[in-house]
Amino acid sequence: MDTKKIIFVLDAGGTGFKFSAVQDYKEIVEPFTIKTASETLEEQLQKIIDGFKRLKEQCGEPAAISFCFPGPADYPNGIIGDLANLPLFRGGVALKDMLENEFNVPVYINNDGDLFAYGEALGGVLQDVNALLEKAGNPKRYKNLVGLTLGTGFGGGVVLDGRLLQGDNSAGAEVWCMRNILYPQTSAEDSISIRGVRRVYAREAGIEFNEAPQPFDICEIALGNKEGNKEAALKAWDEFATVLADIIANIATVIDGIVVLGGGLSGAAKIFMPKVVEHLNTAYPGLDGNKIPRMEISAYNLDDEEGRNAFTATSGKMVKVPFSDKEVWYDPSKKIGVTATKLGTSSAVAIGAYAFAMNK
Repeated sequence: MDTKKIIFVLDAGGTGFKFSAVQDYKEIVEPFTIKTASETLEEQLQKIIDGFKRLKEQCGEPAAISFCFPGPADYPNGIIGDLANLPLFRGGVALKDMLENEFNVPVYINNDGDLFAYGEALGGVLQDVNALLEKAGNPKRYKNLVGLTLGTGFGGGVVLDGRLLQGDNSAGAEVWCMRNILYPQTSAEDSISIRGVRRVYAREAGIEFNEAPQPFDICEIALGNKEGNKEAALKAWDEFATVLADIIANIATVIDGIVVLGGGLSGAAKIFMPKVVEHLNTAYPGLDGNKIPRMEISAYNLDDEEGRNAFTATSGKMVKVPFSDKEVWYDPSKKIGVTATKLGTSSAVAIGAYAFAMNK
Protein backbone atom coordinates (compact mmCIF):
# COMPACT_ATOMS: atom_id res chain seq x y z
CA MET A 1 0.00 0.00 0.00
CA ASP A 2 1.38 3.40 -1.02
CA THR A 3 0.94 5.46 2.16
CA LYS A 4 1.98 8.65 0.33
CA LYS A 5 -1.26 8.70 -1.64
CA ILE A 6 -3.75 11.41 -0.67
CA ILE A 7 -7.46 10.66 -0.61
CA PHE A 8 -10.07 13.44 -0.57
CA VAL A 9 -12.96 12.70 1.78
CA LEU A 10 -16.36 14.19 2.53
CA ASP A 11 -18.89 13.69 5.30
CA ALA A 12 -22.25 14.75 3.84
CA GLY A 13 -25.09 15.65 6.18
CA GLY A 14 -28.37 17.45 5.95
CA THR A 15 -26.94 20.84 6.91
CA GLY A 16 -23.32 20.71 5.81
CA PHE A 17 -20.72 19.09 3.55
CA LYS A 18 -17.57 18.52 5.64
CA PHE A 19 -14.39 18.12 3.53
CA SER A 20 -10.97 16.79 4.48
CA ALA A 21 -7.93 14.99 3.05
CA VAL A 22 -6.26 11.88 4.47
CA GLN A 23 -2.78 10.44 3.99
CA ASP A 24 -1.38 7.39 5.80
CA TYR A 25 -4.52 7.16 7.99
CA LYS A 26 -4.15 10.78 9.21
CA GLU A 27 -6.04 13.92 8.24
CA ILE A 28 -3.55 16.34 6.68
CA VAL A 29 -5.71 19.48 6.43
CA GLU A 30 -8.04 21.30 8.78
CA PRO A 31 -11.51 20.03 7.81
CA PHE A 32 -13.91 22.67 6.50
CA THR A 33 -17.67 22.71 6.00
CA ILE A 34 -19.82 24.14 3.21
CA LYS A 35 -23.49 24.61 4.03
CA THR A 36 -25.81 22.42 2.00
CA ALA A 37 -28.68 24.95 1.74
CA SER A 38 -29.35 25.50 -1.97
CA GLU A 39 -32.17 26.54 -4.29
CA THR A 40 -31.50 23.88 -6.92
CA LEU A 41 -29.83 20.48 -7.23
CA GLU A 42 -27.28 22.00 -9.62
CA GLU A 43 -26.29 24.58 -7.01
CA GLN A 44 -25.90 21.86 -4.36
CA LEU A 45 -23.82 19.66 -6.66
CA GLN A 46 -21.59 22.63 -7.50
CA LYS A 47 -20.89 23.06 -3.78
CA ILE A 48 -19.59 19.47 -3.66
CA ILE A 49 -17.37 20.12 -6.70
CA ASP A 50 -16.13 23.40 -5.21
CA GLY A 51 -15.24 21.70 -1.93
CA PHE A 52 -13.06 19.12 -3.64
CA LYS A 53 -11.49 21.86 -5.82
CA ARG A 54 -10.54 23.72 -2.63
CA LEU A 55 -8.87 20.54 -1.32
CA LYS A 56 -7.03 20.22 -4.62
CA GLU A 57 -5.68 23.75 -4.22
CA GLN A 58 -4.37 22.85 -0.75
CA CYS A 59 -3.07 19.31 -1.39
CA GLY A 60 -2.57 18.82 -5.12
CA GLU A 61 -3.98 15.93 -7.13
CA PRO A 62 -5.69 13.18 -5.12
CA ALA A 63 -5.29 9.48 -5.83
CA ALA A 64 -9.04 9.07 -5.32
CA ILE A 65 -12.14 10.62 -3.81
CA SER A 66 -13.94 8.58 -1.15
CA PHE A 67 -16.79 9.76 1.03
CA CYS A 68 -20.04 9.07 2.83
CA PHE A 69 -23.42 10.22 1.60
CA PRO A 70 -26.91 9.60 2.96
CA GLY A 71 -29.09 6.91 1.47
CA PRO A 72 -31.02 5.28 0.03
CA ALA A 73 -28.45 4.87 -2.70
CA ASP A 74 -26.87 2.40 -5.09
CA TYR A 75 -23.48 2.86 -3.45
CA PRO A 76 -21.32 0.62 -5.69
CA ASN A 77 -22.50 2.60 -8.74
CA GLY A 78 -22.58 5.91 -6.88
CA ILE A 79 -26.20 6.78 -7.68
CA ILE A 80 -28.05 8.65 -4.94
CA GLY A 81 -31.79 8.05 -4.49
CA ASP A 82 -34.55 10.13 -2.91
CA LEU A 83 -33.16 11.69 0.28
CA ALA A 84 -35.16 12.95 3.24
CA ASN A 85 -32.45 15.25 4.59
CA LEU A 86 -31.25 16.46 1.17
CA PRO A 87 -34.60 16.68 -0.67
CA LEU A 88 -33.13 18.14 -3.86
CA PHE A 89 -31.78 14.65 -4.60
CA ARG A 90 -34.63 12.91 -6.41
CA GLY A 91 -35.02 10.19 -9.01
CA GLY A 92 -31.40 8.96 -9.01
CA VAL A 93 -28.41 11.32 -9.17
CA ALA A 94 -25.23 9.85 -10.71
CA LEU A 95 -22.86 11.51 -8.25
CA LYS A 96 -19.93 9.11 -8.74
CA ASP A 97 -19.82 9.54 -12.53
CA MET A 98 -20.22 13.31 -12.21
CA LEU A 99 -17.18 13.58 -9.92
CA GLU A 100 -15.09 11.14 -11.97
CA ASN A 101 -15.78 13.26 -15.05
CA GLU A 102 -14.79 16.41 -13.17
CA PHE A 103 -11.62 15.19 -11.42
CA ASN A 104 -10.54 12.17 -13.50
CA VAL A 105 -9.86 9.97 -10.44
CA PRO A 106 -11.74 6.98 -8.98
CA VAL A 107 -14.68 7.92 -6.74
CA TYR A 108 -16.11 5.70 -3.99
CA ILE A 109 -19.32 6.45 -2.06
CA ASN A 110 -20.67 4.69 1.04
CA ASN A 111 -22.91 5.60 3.94
CA ASP A 112 -21.57 7.11 7.15
CA GLY A 113 -22.32 4.08 9.35
CA ASP A 114 -20.29 1.82 7.06
CA LEU A 115 -17.31 4.16 6.91
CA PHE A 116 -17.43 4.82 10.66
CA ALA A 117 -17.22 1.07 11.31
CA TYR A 118 -14.49 0.60 8.69
CA GLY A 119 -12.38 3.41 10.15
CA GLU A 120 -12.70 2.02 13.67
CA ALA A 121 -11.82 -1.48 12.44
CA LEU A 122 -8.75 -0.51 10.43
CA GLY A 123 -7.45 2.50 12.35
CA GLY A 124 -9.20 2.68 15.71
CA VAL A 125 -10.79 0.58 18.40
CA LEU A 126 -10.00 -2.86 17.00
CA GLN A 127 -6.27 -2.14 17.17
CA ASP A 128 -6.71 -0.66 20.65
CA VAL A 129 -8.57 -3.72 21.94
CA ASN A 130 -6.02 -6.16 20.56
CA ALA A 131 -3.19 -4.07 22.02
CA LEU A 132 -4.88 -4.25 25.44
CA LEU A 133 -5.15 -8.02 25.14
CA GLU A 134 -1.50 -8.34 24.13
CA LYS A 135 -0.40 -6.16 27.05
CA ALA A 136 -2.44 -8.34 29.41
CA GLY A 137 -0.79 -11.49 28.05
CA ASN A 138 -4.09 -12.72 26.64
CA PRO A 139 -3.67 -14.56 23.29
CA LYS A 140 -7.23 -13.75 22.14
CA ARG A 141 -7.49 -11.39 19.14
CA TYR A 142 -10.56 -9.79 17.56
CA LYS A 143 -11.22 -9.41 13.83
CA ASN A 144 -14.90 -8.42 13.67
CA LEU A 145 -16.56 -5.14 14.57
CA VAL A 146 -19.99 -3.52 14.72
CA GLY A 147 -20.09 0.28 14.53
CA LEU A 148 -23.27 2.13 15.52
CA THR A 149 -23.87 5.86 15.07
CA LEU A 150 -26.23 7.56 17.51
CA GLY A 151 -27.38 11.07 16.66
CA THR A 152 -30.09 12.73 14.59
CA GLY A 153 -30.71 9.19 13.35
CA PHE A 154 -29.45 5.68 14.06
CA GLY A 155 -26.99 4.04 11.68
CA GLY A 156 -24.50 1.23 11.58
CA GLY A 157 -21.82 -0.72 9.79
CA VAL A 158 -20.25 -4.16 10.09
CA VAL A 159 -16.66 -5.23 9.36
CA LEU A 160 -15.89 -8.94 9.11
CA ASP A 161 -12.21 -9.91 9.20
CA GLY A 162 -11.16 -6.60 7.64
CA ARG A 163 -13.90 -6.55 5.00
CA LEU A 164 -16.80 -4.12 5.02
CA LEU A 165 -20.20 -5.84 4.84
CA GLN A 166 -22.17 -3.96 2.19
CA GLY A 167 -24.78 -6.54 1.21
CA ASP A 168 -26.18 -7.46 -2.18
CA ASN A 169 -28.39 -4.35 -2.22
CA SER A 170 -26.06 -1.84 -0.53
CA ALA A 171 -28.27 -2.25 2.54
CA GLY A 172 -26.02 -4.12 4.97
CA ALA A 173 -26.37 -2.98 8.62
CA GLU A 174 -29.30 -0.62 7.98
CA VAL A 175 -30.14 -0.90 11.66
CA TRP A 176 -32.37 2.18 11.89
CA CYS A 177 -35.50 0.28 10.85
CA MET A 178 -35.12 -2.63 13.29
CA ARG A 179 -38.07 -3.05 15.64
CA ASN A 180 -38.23 -1.02 18.84
CA ILE A 181 -38.53 -3.38 21.85
CA LEU A 182 -40.35 -0.77 23.97
CA TYR A 183 -42.64 0.52 21.20
CA PRO A 184 -43.10 -2.41 18.78
CA GLN A 185 -45.25 -0.32 16.45
CA THR A 186 -42.24 1.77 15.45
CA SER A 187 -38.53 1.57 14.69
CA ALA A 188 -35.57 1.56 17.04
CA GLU A 189 -34.54 4.95 15.64
CA ASP A 190 -37.54 6.57 17.32
CA SER A 191 -35.79 5.86 20.64
CA ILE A 192 -32.11 5.78 19.62
CA SER A 193 -31.93 9.37 18.41
CA ILE A 194 -31.89 12.97 19.59
CA ARG A 195 -35.64 13.20 19.14
CA GLY A 196 -36.13 9.98 21.10
CA VAL A 197 -34.23 11.22 24.16
CA ARG A 198 -36.02 14.58 24.08
CA ARG A 199 -39.43 12.96 23.57
CA VAL A 200 -39.15 10.79 26.70
CA TYR A 201 -37.82 13.71 28.77
CA ALA A 202 -40.72 15.90 27.66
CA ARG A 203 -43.28 13.20 28.41
CA GLU A 204 -41.88 12.45 31.87
CA ALA A 205 -41.42 16.12 32.75
CA GLY A 206 -44.92 17.04 31.56
CA ILE A 207 -43.75 19.62 29.02
CA GLU A 208 -44.05 20.10 25.27
CA PHE A 209 -41.46 18.45 23.03
CA ASN A 210 -40.12 21.81 21.81
CA GLU A 211 -39.50 22.79 25.44
CA ALA A 212 -37.29 19.74 26.10
CA PRO A 213 -33.56 20.42 26.46
CA GLN A 214 -31.03 18.91 24.09
CA PRO A 215 -29.51 15.49 24.94
CA PHE A 216 -26.24 16.98 26.25
CA ASP A 217 -28.21 18.98 28.81
CA ILE A 218 -30.42 15.98 29.60
CA CYS A 219 -27.24 14.01 30.31
CA GLU A 220 -25.96 16.76 32.63
CA ILE A 221 -29.34 16.87 34.41
CA ALA A 222 -29.24 13.08 34.89
CA LEU A 223 -25.73 13.34 36.36
CA GLY A 224 -26.86 16.09 38.73
CA ASN A 225 -24.60 18.69 37.11
CA LYS A 226 -27.40 20.88 35.81
CA GLU A 227 -30.82 21.97 37.04
CA GLY A 228 -33.82 20.20 35.59
CA ASN A 229 -36.09 17.21 36.10
CA LYS A 230 -33.59 14.52 37.10
CA GLU A 231 -36.15 11.71 37.16
CA ALA A 232 -37.25 12.58 33.62
CA ALA A 233 -33.63 12.70 32.47
CA LEU A 234 -32.80 9.32 33.99
CA LYS A 235 -35.93 7.82 32.41
CA ALA A 236 -34.96 9.24 29.01
CA TRP A 237 -31.54 7.60 29.10
CA ASP A 238 -32.96 4.39 30.59
CA GLU A 239 -35.31 3.94 27.62
CA PHE A 240 -32.49 4.84 25.24
CA ALA A 241 -30.25 2.18 26.84
CA THR A 242 -32.97 -0.48 26.82
CA VAL A 243 -33.69 -0.14 23.10
CA LEU A 244 -30.01 0.20 22.18
CA ALA A 245 -29.07 -2.90 24.20
CA ASP A 246 -31.73 -4.96 22.45
CA ILE A 247 -30.40 -3.94 19.03
CA ILE A 248 -26.80 -4.63 20.06
CA ALA A 249 -27.77 -8.06 21.41
CA ASN A 250 -29.49 -8.99 18.15
CA ILE A 251 -26.56 -7.83 16.01
CA ALA A 252 -23.84 -9.25 18.27
CA THR A 253 -25.59 -12.62 18.31
CA VAL A 254 -25.06 -12.79 14.55
CA ILE A 255 -21.75 -10.91 14.16
CA ASP A 256 -19.92 -11.74 17.44
CA GLY A 257 -17.42 -8.88 17.55
CA ILE A 258 -16.40 -5.66 19.27
CA VAL A 259 -19.11 -2.96 19.37
CA VAL A 260 -18.15 0.72 19.07
CA LEU A 261 -20.58 3.61 19.44
CA GLY A 262 -20.23 6.95 17.64
CA GLY A 263 -22.34 9.97 16.79
CA GLY A 264 -23.20 12.90 19.04
CA LEU A 265 -25.16 10.83 21.56
CA SER A 266 -22.16 8.58 22.24
CA GLY A 267 -20.84 11.50 24.31
CA ALA A 268 -23.42 10.51 26.94
CA ALA A 269 -22.01 6.98 27.21
CA LYS A 270 -21.08 7.52 30.85
CA ILE A 271 -24.78 7.73 31.70
CA PHE A 272 -26.19 4.98 29.46
CA MET A 273 -23.35 2.47 28.93
CA PRO A 274 -23.63 0.68 32.32
CA LYS A 275 -27.34 0.06 31.69
CA VAL A 276 -26.65 -1.18 28.14
CA VAL A 277 -24.10 -3.73 29.36
CA GLU A 278 -26.41 -4.78 32.21
CA HIS A 279 -29.20 -5.50 29.71
CA LEU A 280 -26.83 -7.43 27.44
CA ASN A 281 -25.89 -9.75 30.29
CA THR A 282 -29.39 -10.24 31.71
CA ALA A 283 -31.10 -13.60 31.13
CA TYR A 284 -34.78 -13.83 30.30
CA PRO A 285 -37.26 -16.55 31.27
CA GLY A 286 -38.11 -19.27 28.78
CA LEU A 287 -41.59 -20.73 28.38
CA ASP A 288 -40.59 -23.60 30.66
CA GLY A 289 -39.44 -21.21 33.38
CA ASN A 290 -35.73 -21.81 32.80
CA LYS A 291 -33.61 -18.73 32.20
CA ILE A 292 -32.13 -18.16 28.75
CA PRO A 293 -29.08 -15.92 28.31
CA ARG A 294 -29.75 -12.83 26.20
CA MET A 295 -26.60 -13.71 24.26
CA GLU A 296 -24.29 -16.70 24.23
CA ILE A 297 -21.44 -14.24 24.72
CA SER A 298 -20.78 -11.95 27.71
CA ALA A 299 -20.50 -8.19 27.21
CA TYR A 300 -18.03 -5.89 28.97
CA ASN A 301 -17.91 -2.11 29.28
CA LEU A 302 -14.50 -1.16 27.88
CA ASP A 303 -14.94 2.44 29.04
CA ASP A 304 -14.81 1.23 32.65
CA GLU A 305 -11.56 0.05 34.25
CA GLU A 306 -13.21 -2.88 35.98
CA GLY A 307 -14.88 -3.90 32.72
CA ARG A 308 -11.61 -3.63 30.76
CA ASN A 309 -9.74 -5.72 33.32
CA ALA A 310 -12.39 -8.44 33.28
CA PHE A 311 -12.46 -8.40 29.47
CA THR A 312 -8.69 -8.73 29.06
CA ALA A 313 -8.24 -11.28 31.87
CA THR A 314 -6.90 -14.62 30.68
CA SER A 315 -9.35 -17.37 31.57
CA GLY A 316 -8.12 -20.25 29.42
CA LYS A 317 -5.78 -23.14 30.11
CA MET A 318 -3.66 -25.78 28.39
CA VAL A 319 -5.40 -29.12 27.82
CA LYS A 320 -3.86 -32.42 26.80
CA VAL A 321 -4.42 -33.92 23.37
CA PRO A 322 -5.75 -37.44 23.94
CA PHE A 323 -3.25 -40.25 23.32
CA SER A 324 -0.30 -37.85 23.08
CA ASP A 325 2.02 -35.69 25.17
CA LYS A 326 0.93 -32.57 23.31
CA GLU A 327 -1.01 -29.73 24.95
CA VAL A 328 -3.16 -27.06 23.28
CA TRP A 329 -4.71 -23.80 24.51
CA TYR A 330 -8.40 -23.87 25.41
CA ASP A 331 -10.47 -20.86 26.47
CA PRO A 332 -14.19 -21.57 26.94
CA SER A 333 -15.05 -17.94 27.72
CA LYS A 334 -16.86 -15.92 25.06
CA LYS A 335 -16.53 -12.14 25.39
CA ILE A 336 -17.26 -8.97 23.49
CA GLY A 337 -16.44 -5.40 24.47
CA VAL A 338 -18.66 -2.34 24.05
CA THR A 339 -17.09 1.12 23.94
CA ALA A 340 -17.62 4.68 22.76
CA THR A 341 -15.36 5.96 19.99
CA LYS A 342 -11.99 7.40 20.98
CA LEU A 343 -11.12 8.51 17.45
CA GLY A 344 -14.21 10.69 17.18
CA THR A 345 -16.93 9.96 14.68
CA SER A 346 -15.81 12.38 11.94
CA SER A 347 -12.20 11.19 12.12
CA ALA A 348 -13.28 7.54 12.02
CA VAL A 349 -15.45 8.23 8.96
CA ALA A 350 -12.53 10.00 7.25
CA ILE A 351 -10.16 7.13 8.02
CA GLY A 352 -12.78 4.65 6.82
CA ALA A 353 -13.20 6.53 3.56
CA TYR A 354 -9.41 6.59 3.11
CA ALA A 355 -9.06 2.88 3.85
CA PHE A 356 -11.89 1.97 1.48
CA ALA A 357 -10.21 3.79 -1.41
CA MET A 358 -6.73 2.47 -0.58
CA ASN A 359 -7.94 -1.13 -0.45
CA LYS A 360 -9.58 -0.98 -3.86
